Amino acid sequence: MKEGQPYTQQVRIESPAFTEREMRGFLGEVIDHERQRLADRLEADSARLAELVREIPSNSQAPSTDWTAHEILAHIAVLSKFYGVITSRVGSGKLTQVELLEAVQSRDLAGEQLSSLPPDQLLAMVQRDHQRTIAYLRGADAEAMQRRAVLYEGFSMSAAEIAQLPLCAHLEIHLDQLERTLRH
Repeated sequence: MKEGQPYTQQVRIESPAFTEREMRGFLGEVIDHERQRLADRLEADSARLAELVREIPSNSQAPSTDWTAHEILAHIAVLSKFYGVITSRVGSGKLTQVELLEAVQSRDLAGEQLSSLPPDQLLAMVQRDHQRTIAYLRGADAEAMQRRAVLYEGFSMSAAEIAQLPLCAHLEIHLDQLERTLRH
């Protein structure tokens, strides 16, 4: 191309020939891409957790009202199992409604029970749960990831949204909290 001449390359127009079938195929491809990214994200979060757990002191009791590193780890164990199971059950069509409020209210008891376990056992539990969820995500299809469950009246989420928000984003919030706690 010579200096001063306009660029004449044209963009290929394909949308007029796009059918509903092709649109569904495109959306399925995008959903599959995101599903793989969620599995990668959960793998990275699990590895980050393993690094942080090495830093948890054996006497991680704090005199304040803040959560201790051990309590955060126990909470991570609860949320990892719960939201991993919910993701796969919603995706497989086995679950169409979740009593989320009841589950949230009962999680504190489960976290309290788990907090009696040493950090290495908690980490092993979390990583097993993460591996099951990662395996599910890697094997699910676009249709499974789009299946929805009602979490409370008037609000539903897809399996992909559950994996993305209550599982991965929630986990990452607590990983940041654990890191801050260990740095103080």
